[in-house]
Amino acid sequence: MKRIGQCLVLGLCLLAGAVAQAQWQWVDKDGRKVFSDRAPPPDIPARNILRQPGSSARGVAAAPVAAASAPGATASAPVAANEDAAATPRLSGVDKDLAEKKKLAEAAAAAKARADAERLQKVKADNCERAKANKALMDSGVRVSHTKPNGEREILDDAGRAAELKRIQTVMETNCN
Repeated sequence: MKRIGQCLVLGLCLLAGAVAQAQWQWVDKDGRKVFSDRAPPPDIPARNILRQPGSSARGVAAAPVAAASAPGATASAPVAANEDAAATPRLSGVDKDLAEKKKLAEAAAAAKARADAERLQKVKADNCERAKANKALMDSGVRVSHTKPNGEREILDDAGRAAELKRIQTVMETNCN
């Protein structure tokens, strides 16, 4: 009775080893080893496939043990498993939803950048027109006054006019291209 139990345990260990051998192993395009219970994607060349179920002597010997231990198993059962693997959709490695979201985000960022550039251009054009109008006012020789923070009016003298003309010229150089 003990001998039957030991044989049963040994058989289960061998079966577990056979299941562990039913793995695919390949080197992906980034040079990393990949372990899977499914076949590698079609873009992996055959030379990069390191191991596949049933390719080693150990795996070949384990396959009949697994088939014989399953009640009602036939020789076509492994073929059906391969058909299931072939019927599964192949992933291209590109998430279409993520790519679409990225494209939309890039388009939104580009649209925002264009809108900001247009707004900045309008502000510059407005500043340019105001500077031109102020320069024309200063060049006309009319007396110009400023209001001080305390509310008093101050008429610009020649030094104040020269300083204001210099400021207007700087604004024009910055905004009028």
